[in-house]
Amino acid sequence: MLPLLLCGSAQAGSVAVNVTDAAGKPLPLAVVSIEPVTAKLAVQPSAPTQVAQSKRQFVPRVSVVTVGTSVAFPNQDTVRHHVYSFSPTKNFELKLYSGVPAQPVLFDKPGIAVLGCNIHDQMAAWIVVVDTPFYALTSAEGHARVNAVTPGSYRVKVWHPGLPGNSDGVSQALTVGAADIEQAMRLDVGVNPLGPQP
Repeated sequence: MLPLLLCGSAQAGSVAVNVTDAAGKPLPLAVVSIEPVTAKLAVQPSAPTQVAQSKRQFVPRVSVVTVGTSVAFPNQDTVRHHVYSFSPTKNFELKLYSGVPAQPVLFDKPGIAVLGCNIHDQMAAWIVVVDTPFYALTSAEGHARVNAVTPGSYRVKVWHPGLPGNSDGVSQALTVGAADIEQAMRLDVGVNPLGPQP
């Protein structure tokens, strides 16, 4: 059984990760997660989360939550949507509905869930479920910062929906001490692979 590593330390540092695409340009909406090499971290469910449908798009397009988080899917459009995921991480269907479904969906396994709508084929979104409290989503400038990372040996993993469908991301070894760290990572995706944001 792996030891349980509790988070929170006066000596904890921050890890800044700069993510770029294949051309070296900043890559927004990349998920950065930091996982220990040998231990398992104590993880709590994320704060209440939602992926709305607005103007026939999912908002946000990419979400990152911890294992055990429930996600609501409010429909803010005047048309009905049929939200689904057939991903092994979470398989579910919310059949044609308006408003807010009575129950949120529980994401109880780590991995990547791809969302779609049976009525509107152009709609797509991704929920990345992580089993670590150390994670972030890159900004428009391709920057992500994870604070209060306890000293130790880790792997930093970066995933983006522009990667091939079977990819679970790119990872590098990382040693964290008391000092802040900056790391650069490049993903083999094209420029603006998600297209214009709603």
